[in-house]
Amino acid sequence: MRDRWFKQVDVFGTRPYLGNPVAVVLDADGLSESAMAAFARWTNLSETTFLLPPTQSEADYRVRIFTPGGEIPFAGHPTLGSCHAWLEAGNTPHYPGVVIQECGVGLVTLHASAGMAAFGAPPLIRSGDLEDSVLAQATKALGLKPEQVKASNWIDNGPGWLGLLLSDAETVLSLKPDAAALGSLAVGVIGPQRDGGDTDFEVRAFAPGHGVPEDPVTGSLNAGLAQWLIGAGLAPDRYTVTQGTVLGRDGLIRIFSRDRKIWIGGETATCIDGTVRI
Repeated sequence: MRDRWFKQVDVFGTRPYLGNPVAVVLDADGLSESAMAAFARWTNLSETTFLLPPTQSEADYRVRIFTPGGEIPFAGHPTLGSCHAWLEAGNTPHYPGVVIQECGVGLVTLHASAGMAAFGAPPLIRSGDLEDSVLAQATKALGLKPEQVKASNWIDNGPGWLGLLLSDAETVLSLKPDAAALGSLAVGVIGPQRDGGDTDFEVRAFAPGHGVPEDPVTGSLNAGLAQWLIGAGLAPDRYTVTQGTVLGRDGLIRIFSRDRKIWIGGETATCIDGTVRI
């Protein structure tokens, strides 16, 4: 064991401590997979990341991402938080203003400056209609009637997400999911805000199979939702999302389309900076 540089970064909050925290170990070279997994279980955050030298020449760094339940190939708020921590540590990207992250789904492009970051949504691993049995399981576990689900789709970019579009934000906020009934499903729900609201949509994310009964603010889910909804004409090519309301958070995600890619952006802020002994 030795001391390693560590940061805990708040992501997507309207101000620090209102978003979703990610634990970032900046110099993780030499750590075994079992040590990474054990530390992620100990932090008990939705994700903990470990930064390593890249294996691809285009990348600025490589990241491994762990939930309390194990490693996943991609996640959104850990991508933004890891980029924030890497830049704050004094590193310089190959290309000014652009950071290239290597992770389990390949290379992810980010733009970051002055406490704001955005990542380009990676391609979906799985998309298309949900199987009837999967939709029935998700609907029942969330306490929804079938007619309350206006549309559904696989939106998996690594964590296994499926998406449900509900009629309104109030229905999203009223959900009381049965984690045992959800089982291994990772489910994201989205509903439009009433006219005059501060944002366009409300989102919630449930992933008990990853050890995360409800995630406060979720970049990967919002990336998948945006690719589905914008592509299907169910959302405009620029919109905002509130997430974490029922958990006492105030997450704000900005979705926009640029350069033929969908971008997921939000605020980032370091809340803990020091060392950890692993």
